[in-house]
Amino acid sequence: MATAESSTEETEPAETEEIAEAEEEPKFAPGETIHDVATVNGMYQNWFLDYASYVILERAVPAIEDGLKPVQRRILHAMKEMDDGRFNKVANVIGQTMQYHPHGDASIGDAMVNLGQKDLLIETQGNWGDIRTGDGAAAPRYIEARLSKFALDVVFNPDITEWQMSYDGRKREPTTLPVKFPLLLAQGVEGIAVGLSTKIMPHNFRELCKASIDVLRGREIQLFPDFPTGGLCDVTNYNGGLRGAKIRLRATIEKVDKTMLVIRDIPYGTTTTALMESIVKASEANKIKIKKVVDNTAATVEIQVHLPTGVSPDLTMDALYAFTDCEVSISPNTCVIIEDKPRFVGVEDMLRLSTQKTLRLLERELEIREEELQEKWHSASLEKVFIENRIYRRIEECETWEEILQTIDAGLKKFVRIEGEKPKANDTRIVMRRSITEDDLTRLTEIRIKRISKYDGFKADEYIQRLETELAEVADHLANLTRYAINYFEGLLKKYGQNRERKTQLRTFDVVTAQKVAVANQKLYVNRRDGFVGYGLKKDEQVEHVCDCSDLDDIISIKRDGTFTVTRIAEKTFVGKDILHVGVYNKNDDRLVYNMIYQDGASGISFAKRFLVTGITRDKVYDLTKGTKGTKTLYLTANPNSESEIVGVQLSDKAPARVKQFDFDFAELSIKGKGSMGNIVTKQPIKKITQKSLGDSTLGGREMFFDSVVGRLNTAGHGRYLGTFDTDNTILVVYKDGSYELKSPDPAHHFDVPNIVLLRKLDPDTVLSAVYVEAETKIHYIKRFKIETSTLDKRFTFISEPKGKLLAATANPEPQVEVKLQRDKKADKETEKINLHEFIDVKGWKAMGNKLNYFRIHAVTLLTDEGPEPQRREVKKKAGPATIPRSAAGASEPEGPLPDLTGPVDISAADIAQAQAILKTPKSQLKLF
Repeated sequence: MATAESSTEETEPAETEEIAEAEEEPKFAPGETIHDVATVNGMYQNWFLDYASYVILERAVPAIEDGLKPVQRRILHAMKEMDDGRFNKVANVIGQTMQYHPHGDASIGDAMVNLGQKDLLIETQGNWGDIRTGDGAAAPRYIEARLSKFALDVVFNPDITEWQMSYDGRKREPTTLPVKFPLLLAQGVEGIAVGLSTKIMPHNFRELCKASIDVLRGREIQLFPDFPTGGLCDVTNYNGGLRGAKIRLRATIEKVDKTMLVIRDIPYGTTTTALMESIVKASEANKIKIKKVVDNTAATVEIQVHLPTGVSPDLTMDALYAFTDCEVSISPNTCVIIEDKPRFVGVEDMLRLSTQKTLRLLERELEIREEELQEKWHSASLEKVFIENRIYRRIEECETWEEILQTIDAGLKKFVRIEGEKPKANDTRIVMRRSITEDDLTRLTEIRIKRISKYDGFKADEYIQRLETELAEVADHLANLTRYAINYFEGLLKKYGQNRERKTQLRTFDVVTAQKVAVANQKLYVNRRDGFVGYGLKKDEQVEHVCDCSDLDDIISIKRDGTFTVTRIAEKTFVGKDILHVGVYNKNDDRLVYNMIYQDGASGISFAKRFLVTGITRDKVYDLTKGTKGTKTLYLTANPNSESEIVGVQLSDKAPARVKQFDFDFAELSIKGKGSMGNIVTKQPIKKITQKSLGDSTLGGREMFFDSVVGRLNTAGHGRYLGTFDTDNTILVVYKDGSYELKSPDPAHHFDVPNIVLLRKLDPDTVLSAVYVEAETKIHYIKRFKIETSTLDKRFTFISEPKGKLLAATANPEPQVEVKLQRDKKADKETEKINLHEFIDVKGWKAMGNKLNYFRIHAVTLLTDEGPEPQRREVKKKAGPATIPRSAAGASEPEGPLPDLTGPVDISAADIAQAQAILKTPKSQLKLF
């Protein structure tokens, strides 16, 4: 058996090879030879990898050393070769660049226009297009360019540049340019390679210089993008620009009046034309309501959005962010070439690498400068010795070149010695920093007689002294390289940082929910009998109009059997027959409370419950009852502000109870979840239930907060607490221009935070104190008044017009200001404190006020804040009193709802002990009922 196995192993491979050779043997047509056939085996794998590497390294991704793609580097190199201080036609620059770049003129021209529009390395002349409007540049033969002074100072230095041969071997081109600045972060870059892309955001010039200085000083840094188009930017998830990062950009929208919005800046990457098209498209899709859009962009962006009468500008502003290019998201991806490999590096690490590279380049420049100065000092010192000691006369009788050199060398050695050479006694010879070479001797022989005859030893000593001073300075820079680099970046900041302030404002954006801002462009209908809802139902006698809605809304439908579903709105959707309630569903609404009475099908007992609908899955059927067969809903209402109600219950005539009519108050019930069973109303059959009265909100007023970061009101607890707001409460806003406005506590409002002096809840007893100066007479006035107007969303100016200036405003009941003044022309400046409530009584809001009768007032400073902060309630109720099992705290009382803490509450030691016991109880043992 062993022999058989061995013979098999020897013969099978041979047979396999013969088969393979037979399969691979090419078939030739008549007259065709083997030279006419190309083998493609493995060609795709090898050539594709070569192509992918070429695209990544040579076209799409920039190098970390200089932050440039090859085409950009070649353009700058060609412009440096052509540079004579004058502008050159871009067409000529493209032609010069084609000696180094093996691609067409179109790609070079596009890359050059892109560089020119960034306004950093290239000075432009002519029509170079506009990144804001999307207009392209003129033809290359019509526009001109030259290197900027910044580029000449920072980008080029042939002495420290590494060179390579161009693609055709005829020219030298730089491998990388010695850029002494984080150019990649300043300009930004975007490129798509094979299986790889890069997207690096542009950053502010001044911030990069300051960050580099911080790196050199060992401080922590943090960089955020700055875009040439301005606008607003949320960098919450920027994460250094690494993969997975995200930034949100918004246009700057200004509310001019109730009928017009003006877009002042646009997000980076969009254009005014594309932005207008997106607005028109959203309007045609009925997502926003506008009258017209007008583009008045010239030196600055100005897009006017005119609104129809009755359309909220605040809601439209949110809708523009939700449905148009007024808000865009960008996902940065900081990929660069490091040591011929693509790497993903955060912008802070990229800046550190760039700063360290700049440090090495500065060091190398100093070393080269030191070598040049030492050579000049060496040559000047030899020349001084050669001429002053008349060594040139000793070569007159020499007959050969070698004898001349030997004579000069011997003559110099009497007056100079090499550094490190042992000095003689009383040696006064000049110490040379290096040995004397034949080139040095040759240069001495080339000195002309005219120069020797006019030689000035005093000037020569001055020149050598200047060289020694500069050498000492360079040596000091090398010894303190970090200090020298800091001074270098400070010099860049001072020389080139003017008019390069940040254009993009960093903000934190609130999330705009599309459902909340969508225009109510549809009408919701219901066919209760057949069980259909939607906006496309045929309008007959069985169809009922419910409300207006948008095509992004969800719809809740509650049926008589106590089940409900939430579905996406459509033209026609079947949700089940016997529909009791249909409405728009908002999952974030914690104020909409349903009051319900149902009769259980198994026991016949009627239960009442109050509940919120939260935490649902769309298109899933939920049951609000015990789920037994025959269960039916007897009474159901939806209350948008958690209103309670009193209903009259009439029992069936067959019921054995003596009292067949009684009232039931829903205010006695706790607000619970949708799955709660409820409390027993009666065990007898019910004939009819009617509403007797609608009660107050059991949740009380809404606690409102003002977030000054986003300029919005909210109920989520973000920002400064304003107080508890009922439906009749308003907000008082005082502006820097000396006007005030009353606003409803609506979270949809936008507030212009930079122009607001005071924002608070308006109480009936609020007294506003103000100090202002009249523009024409320069007279200062103090006035105190109550808010007597009640019109909402209208500004009332309470200082003299026109051009009066408000200096201070407060709602503090005892306000105090500090005035820096002069009592007469010759008096010195002094400071006086004034209690405004003692200076003037409360008058009407139109009154001028009392004058401050001083010769001159230099400054007014408010010493008190706007008034006492409202006190928050200790317990904030959102969904009614919570029910916690008291057994968890070890108490013997029966389980039940906690009291409604809407005001001051005395907390006893027993309450504290109970709370501590609850906190120590494991979460698994705590249940909400």
